[in-house]
Amino acid sequence: MPKLKVIQSSIRDVNFGQDVTIVEPVNMYECSIGDNCFVGPFVEIQKGVKIGERTKVQSHSFICELVTVGSDCFIGHGVMFINDTFAKGAPAGGDKSLWKETTIGNHVSIGSNATILPVSICDNVVIGAGAVVTKSITEPGVYAGNPAKKMK
Repeated sequence: MPKLKVIQSSIRDVNFGQDVTIVEPVNMYECSIGDNCFVGPFVEIQKGVKIGERTKVQSHSFICELVTVGSDCFIGHGVMFINDTFAKGAPAGGDKSLWKETTIGNHVSIGSNATILPVSICDNVVIGAGAVVTKSITEPGVYAGNPAKKMK
């Protein structure tokens, strides 16, 4: 009979700022959360992630290693960040040297179910719901679609 291994979601080794609200269940470990942030239920925030002050992360979002999110940001429901681009045609697996960084500026709003590949997004950007951001965004504005393009 196969063995079953159950690992409980948890909050461990997190550097929290002041007045942070977390709605459980969440899985957060070895990350940093700024002052006055909100993290909704069913969110995973992985090792090394940094989230700036007054940022809100809504339910069912996944923020993987190598992601930095600025201050005064909004991460909608079900937003997925990606750090593995399948550079060799398959998942990197344990080879973290193939993973890439993502940097989100300040005052960035990311709509529900958006997917953010390893990119940089400048300050004052809105990403529409369901958008797939495949390239860095260097100019403030509203971006939507797959791949995301500037709308205005």
